[in-house]
Amino acid sequence: MGLTLTLHAQPEVPLEAEALKPERFEGLSVGKVAALGVLYGNRQASLGDFFRVDGQPDGELRLVGDLTRVKMIGAAMTRGRILVEGNVGMHLGAMMSGGEILVEGNAGDWVGAEMSGGSIVVKGNAGHLVGAAARGGRIGVRGGEIIVHGNAGNEIGSGMRRGLIAVGGNSGDFTGVNILAGTVVVLGRLGWRTGAGMKRGSIASCHSADLLPTFSYACTYRPISLRLVLAHLRARGLGISHEQLVGRYRRWSGDGLEMNRGEVLLLAD
Repeated sequence: MGLTLTLHAQPEVPLEAEALKPERFEGLSVGKVAALGVLYGNRQASLGDFFRVDGQPDGELRLVGDLTRVKMIGAAMTRGRILVEGNVGMHLGAMMSGGEILVEGNAGDWVGAEMSGGSIVVKGNAGHLVGAAARGGRIGVRGGEIIVHGNAGNEIGSGMRRGLIAVGGNSGDFTGVNILAGTVVVLGRLGWRTGAGMKRGSIASCHSADLLPTFSYACTYRPISLRLVLAHLRARGLGISHEQLVGRYRRWSGDGLEMNRGEVLLLAD
């Protein structure tokens, strides 16, 4: 049956609800779930002040309503599944290491920041800094995958070390900035300064792009590794055409100011 939390009172200021993850509710009654603490602005509140609680905990959590002002959903989760029927706020799945999050609407900034495992799927758009390192940090995503079906903002995958980030629409500026390793796929158009400071890793797009002068053209070919990634993403629901799957890609090496061992792949056909 699972546990369902339905928003009944829209918060006027951001609500930090790190408690909203399946393992936090294990063994709790409905009353105890409603009594769990959240931070509402600069004061303490409880989940029951904002959510109606139904069902029983069984590893799956369903959230219903416009949660745009609710932050930290699924933060540091290790297992279970979260389904959000609506929009979500900032820091969705931040530092998560396992489990699955599915958002039917849009998500705010910092989706999957510094996550090390698990899966996040956003059916709508996402904000800035998807899968990025925290401000002052150096390491972003260390594992798992993030899939955004719509557009995403600036600095996707900043400081990424491994894992997969995919965007079905367009991305903002500084996509893949300071990547150490890992893969970023943008089916739409890339913003300015893609791959700035990247050391290793792959960034791929199905459109041409203006790259920094510190990137050098290497060759045009059909990368087998990218085909496998795109086939996986198509199986996960992204709209990838046959031409994108088997087409030729122009390979650009960079960033020349760093190790020059990263690559940007741009669809040529």
